[in-house]
Amino acid sequence: MSANAYYSNQSRFFAPAPPPAAPPAGGPRTALAARRSSSRLFSTSLVEEPEPQFASEVHPLRNTWVFWFRSQRSPGNKLLSYEEGIKRIAPFSSVESFWALHTHLTPPSALTPTTDYLLFHDGIARPVWEDPANIDGGKWILRLKKGVADRIWESLVCAVIGDMFADCRDTKTRESWEDEDSSDLDDTSTSTSALPEICGCTISVRATEDIVSLWNRVDHDVKTRDRIRDTMKQVLGLPPTTHLEYKSNNDSMQDKDRNAFRAAASASSLSLSTSLGTLAGAA
Repeated sequence: MSANAYYSNQSRFFAPAPPPAAPPAGGPRTALAARRSSSRLFSTSLVEEPEPQFASEVHPLRNTWVFWFRSQRSPGNKLLSYEEGIKRIAPFSSVESFWALHTHLTPPSALTPTTDYLLFHDGIARPVWEDPANIDGGKWILRLKKGVADRIWESLVCAVIGDMFADCRDTKTRESWEDEDSSDLDDTSTSTSALPEICGCTISVRATEDIVSLWNRVDHDVKTRDRIRDTMKQVLGLPPTTHLEYKSNNDSMQDKDRNAFRAAASASSLSLSTSLGTLAGAA
């Protein structure tokens, strides 16, 4: 397929979503509750790509993307591991199917703390550091005060799927990626070398802040990383002086291992102290 046939980098297709309808009787709480209730369907019903209902023409994206959701706790309030908490929502590969899905998801501002949205390329099996497509990469991190996440998240998602980071890749990676234009959009067997430099993006909703991250595939290419950072500031409308933190996935995995070791050591120490206390009491 010709590159011109893809609707990449076309901002007119990714204009902000239309404003919500006036709230029904009962005020904003009722309106929010109604949306939150309907959005629960994404975890069980939206397992296939949503079909645009009134589109006379479908505008394909260059890549297929997948929305994921993560919760730190199960419905029974059980604490879940990162892997256990990740649920696939649905894929999309056109402008129309993106908006059909995105407008039915609960906005980040209405999510409970310790929940995440994740958007990743369909060629990435799992949105985790250890995935072969992610393991050599890293992410730019932007910490947000509460109240601005909805706009920032929507802008970043539109920039990613609209291919606004294409010029950030080094020449070799870009040429390899462009050679894939004739491949099937629905092919999920994409090789790691054929994936775009941007793996995906996430938003983590926390009690006192929201954290947006943009994941890239190659950690050691500093020039590409810096271009991604600068483009991210531009598409989000951030001041040039805005601080973004970069962290490699390798460093994240090492931190995870260290934290697991400390937790195990702490549990072992507590168990030993309890045993010694029991023995002393018996004596």
